[in-house]
Formats: sequence, C-alpha cells, structure tokens
Amino acid sequence: MKKIEAIIKPFKLDDVRESLSEIGIAGMTATEVKGFGRQKGHTELYRGAEYVVDFLPKVKIEVVVTEEQAEPCIEAITEAARTGKIGDGKIFVTAVGKVIRIRTGEQDEAAI
Repeated sequence: MKKIEAIIKPFKLDDVRESLSEIGIAGMTATEVKGFGRQKGHTELYRGAEYVVDFLPKVKIEVVVTEEQAEPCIEAITEAARTGKIGDGKIFVTAVGKVIRIRTGEQDEAAI
C-alpha cells in the first residue's frame, strides 16, 4: 500500500477529485495548508502599504491506495493539477505498513 500526498493549487481541487473518482479512488482527505517553494510568495498592496505574502494558500490531498493503484493515481493527480506555471505543487509517495478501518476492524487493503 502507498500513501500519496499532493500539494496543489486550491482551485484545482475539484478537478483532482473528479480525476481520482474516474479511476476508482473512493476516498481522500483534503486539508487547507499554507507554504512556499520556488514560488517564494509575492508582494501585495494594502491601504497604501506594501507587504510580502510569504506563505501561499495550497491544498494538501492525502490518498491511501494499493500498489497497483499508485501509478494511475499519481498520473491522474499530475494531469488534473498541472497548469504549467510555477507553484503547481508536489506529490510525495510513501509506503504504508498497516491500515485499520475503525468501524469494522478490517485491515490493510480490505480497509482502504
């Protein structure tokens, strides 16, 4: 099993959700986060004063999938989230040792 975490632009969330649904991914977690990378933030003007916005709003998506679903999931996220501009985000893939569904006690792939 793999845990796929993707940091994307907020307006791309619905596109990514739809793309994952199309390939059979049943669930995901989305969290509003702030951060920066090469994009570095930007300068804004507020009441005549200039200030730097260091942390930009992003959405973090977390999905746990089987080994077989991992590559299609990564491709779906990449295609749906890509704008071609700086700040499109990143995808992180890690191994998952165990999954337990609290309600039923199902474990591992049966719990996904």
